[in-house]
Order: sequence, then structure tokens, then C-alpha cells
Amino acid sequence: MRIDLRSDTVTLPSPAMRRAMAEAEVGDDQYGEDPSVNRLQQEVAELLGKEAALFLPTGTMTNQVALRTLARAGDDVVVPTEAHIVLHETGAAAANTGVQFSAVGTGGTFTADDFDSACKPPGHLIYPPTTLVIIENTHNRAGGVVFPQTDAIAICDAARARKMASYLDGARLLNAAVALGLRASELAEPFDLVGLSLSKGLGAPGGSMLAGSREQITRAVRYRRMQGGAMRQVGILAAAGSYALSHNVDRLAEDHVNARLLADRLAESAAIGLDPGRVETNIVVFTVRDAAGFVADCRERGVQLNAFTPTLVRAVTHLDVTRGECESAAGIMVAVAEGE
Repeated sequence: MRIDLRSDTVTLPSPAMRRAMAEAEVGDDQYGEDPSVNRLQQEVAELLGKEAALFLPTGTMTNQVALRTLARAGDDVVVPTEAHIVLHETGAAAANTGVQFSAVGTGGTFTADDFDSACKPPGHLIYPPTTLVIIENTHNRAGGVVFPQTDAIAICDAARARKMASYLDGARLLNAAVALGLRASELAEPFDLVGLSLSKGLGAPGGSMLAGSREQITRAVRYRRMQGGAMRQVGILAAAGSYALSHNVDRLAEDHVNARLLADRLAESAAIGLDPGRVETNIVVFTVRDAAGFVADCRERGVQLNAFTPTLVRAVTHLDVTRGECESAAGIMVAVAEGE
């Protein structure tokens, strides 16, 4: 038996999703002629309350295209600590856009005051101008925490007052919406551009979306092309995304329940450092004495995890792991941590 908790990206398309892909009507998306892509883009624009949306192959490309659209080389960008765009994209922001980051806050969140204190003024003799603020919701390395919406609104208002842009890295935005009981459009409303992954909790085999105004999305099309993301008969993947949005959103609540079950069990062990009260969605991060050794031993017993640091481990629940499997995984993880 293998229980894969490395990420919610490891899911496999269900038979029904595969049928939707096989039956997808396709065309050349480079010419805007793929009906399945066009349909998905309209669906996501409506879901997020934006004028337009754009299909991209990956979440990293989505973030990088958003940066190119909203910032210029030499700009300063305010981000939460340990943001995906800083640590998980192999330096792409420096290579592709040439921006620098100012990280603020703790535990994946920050306030408007934190943002204000980090901003550098335009036209300064020495400082790079701050032109963009990014929020990650939910925040991956902080354990899937949900960004407080009141803070997000205040930050975006402060950015607009400074004539700065705002971007929501919402790869797992629908997890946040389900956890809060709010519409995704409410969470997306304050931001100029919003990213959304289809291949994480939603279970599609690939694809991410970028949504915003028509003018911004038109600009983003160029940068998608520049980064090699223009594709042809990609409606096969778009059909999987449409299926995921129709069938796999409400069930995200099951992943949240399973993550909390896992966290509660792990927290019972003195060999594991974990505050289950911080587990809000489908990600559980915890500390052990030796993360690499712990992950290797768990793998030998059939549980796959990711080590983030020498002591930090991440487990992610998703649609391909059941409640029973999470209970079994928790027992194995506790036994390994306690040297049994």
C-alpha cells in the first residue's frame, strides 16, 4: 500500500475526467480557436469576478506572467515570508522579470501596516520603487493558512492609494473559499490579477489560470508566448479543468477534514511539533528531529511526504487519499517519529 501525501498535485484524473478530455472539442488556442479553452477561460473569469481569464500550462508560469504584466525590471515587490514565488520557482522572478522581493509578516500573512512599512517611494535616488504587492492564499509553506480577507482588502486599498498593483497567488484559492464559506469572487475582488491552479486540489492533470481585466490579460498573452506557454490543441487539458470546476470544488471540504484528522493524531506525539489549530485547509506542516530521515523511513513503510527543511515536513491531503488512509498514515508517521 502506498499513501502519497507529498502534494495535491499527485492526483490522477478520474475515469469521468478522462472521458471529458477524450470528448473535448479542440482547435488551435494560439489563434484563439480552441472552444474548450475559450469555455474554460470564460468559466474562470465568471468564477473569479473578472473580465477575462487566460489558460497557462503551470502555476509557476502563471506567477511569472503576472510579474511581467504588473512589474518591470528593477522594481521592488512586497511578498509574504516564504512565498512560493520566492522559494519554489528556481529564481525565475530574477531571471525573467528582474525584480527584487521584500518579505513581510509572519506565518504566511501580513497587514496593511506591514505593507506600508516595506514600501519604497517612486523616484528615490537610491531605493528601488515598490510597484506590486503579492498575497498567497492559501499559503503553502505556512501550512495552508487562509489569508484574512479584511487584511487583503486593506492591503489592496493601500496599494491602489500608492498607485501600485496587486496580485493574488491563488493556486489554492478555492481551498480558502471553501474554508471560509465565501465565493471565490469575493476573495479575488480586491486584486488586479489572480492566479488559480487546476492541478492541485481540483485534481486536473495540468493547467493554471490567470484572471483580470481584458487589458491586463491581453498583455499577459504576450508574456505567456514569450515564456513558451502558447499552445495548440490544449482543449484536452482545458476540458479536465472545466470538469474539475464542476465536480471537485465542494469536495475540498473533505480534504480539510482529513488534514485536521491527520494533524490531531500527529500532535498527540511528543516527538512531533505541530499546532493543529493552525491547520485550516489541506496542508499539514510539522517538525521532527531529522526531516530527511523521517521522510525516508515513512516512505519505506508506504507513506510519501516532503521535507522542506532539516526539521520541517509537509503532508497534503487530496481527493486520492481517503479518511482511512489518512488514519493509517498518521499511525505510521507517529511510529516512525517515536522510533518504533
